[in-house]
Parts: sequence; C-alpha cells; structure tokens
Amino acid sequence: MTRIKGVSPENVEGFIKDVYDNQIQRYGKVLANHTLYARRPTIFKAVRGMWEGIGLSGLISEELQTLINIRVASINGCPF
Repeated sequence: MTRIKGVSPENVEGFIKDVYDNQIQRYGKVLANHTLYARRPTIFKAVRGMWEGIGLSGLISEELQTLINIRVASINGCPF
C-alpha cells in the first residue's frame, strides 16, 4: 500500500485511460504503481515507454516478464 494516493480511473483520460482500461481488462484492476505514476503524466509515459521497449525488443518473452514481475513483487513484499 502506497503512502501517496494514486489517481483513480475516473480521473484520467487519453493515453493513461487507455492503459488503465487495458489493465482492468487484463488484471481486473489498475496496478497500484500505475496509479502513482499517473500523478505525473510525463513519468507515466516514460515508464510505459520502457515496458513497451522491453516488449518490442524481443529479448525477454512475455512469460518471463510476468515471472520477473511476480518475483520482484514478492521480494518487495507486494501482492501481485
């Protein structure tokens, strides 16, 4: 649980809303870190750009990305 309140889906638009909608469809909710990034749209776009770049590079499969995310969340004590 973050100490800083994130931005709810009702309060976003454009690119951020598209990402939120995609996450809701995929995970059933918006991932907590993205609600925090959405407080600063330029940072949000940069973080999404990084993940998009990793995905498009073909260096790490989508399955491995998921396993890495789960492992990092576990190490940090965050539910995934």
